[in-house]
Amino acid sequence: MQHHPLSLDEILRRLDIWRGRGCAAVRSDSVSTGHAELDAVLPGGGWHAGALTEIFVERQGIGELQLLMPAASRLTRKGRWLALIAPPYVPYAPALAACGVDLQHVLLRPAGSAEQSWACEQLLESGQCGIVLMWPGAAEQNALRRLQHKTKNSNAVTVLYRPRRAQPCPTAALRLHVSKRESHAVVHVLKRGGSGVANPVRLDLQAALTRRTPALAEHSATLALLPAPLQSAH
Repeated sequence: MQHHPLSLDEILRRLDIWRGRGCAAVRSDSVSTGHAELDAVLPGGGWHAGALTEIFVERQGIGELQLLMPAASRLTRKGRWLALIAPPYVPYAPALAACGVDLQHVLLRPAGSAEQSWACEQLLESGQCGIVLMWPGAAEQNALRRLQHKTKNSNAVTVLYRPRRAQPCPTAALRLHVSKRESHAVVHVLKRGGSGVANPVRLDLQAALTRRTPALAEHSATLALLPAPLQSAH
């Protein structure tokens, strides 16, 4: 059978082709971050469902959790679950609610519980989670590779929060670094599909929350994390 050569436009529309100055196309759904400036530098225009994302944090409590809350709000209100696996502190439930998260669809597995990676894998296999957030600590690379395999077969946004000196997971599709300058969260894109270079994105997370939920914004200056044990997010 004779094959006709593809036109340039047809080639550029292929998912396995990217332009040097742009983001690569993604093969699965993306969920908007809720921040137009950040969507503009991410492949697919948001958090990539079905791929592993790493967020390296300069220090805890600078907005790294709040960064995911617009997506968590939309997905939990559609009946999908937000799972938090081994967070260093207990998320403050009123702050989650202030961000629009449906607390009836929040799962929490406290830090110190055994088999965190296994629990995350089971949640991904269930197909019920919209967002899985995990603080893996010193997880072995083999465990992270298994997690990436489970992520590929799910339709969940899966995020690993890492301390800034942690060893990167080589299979992560997206890698960000979050720091704070004055009152803004500063997001650097360290790895993404397509071009690896993007200008840092400065986000005023508190102002964004106030615009979305002005009556509740006072509950969530930074989406507080409290050092106390908790069995549920209610």
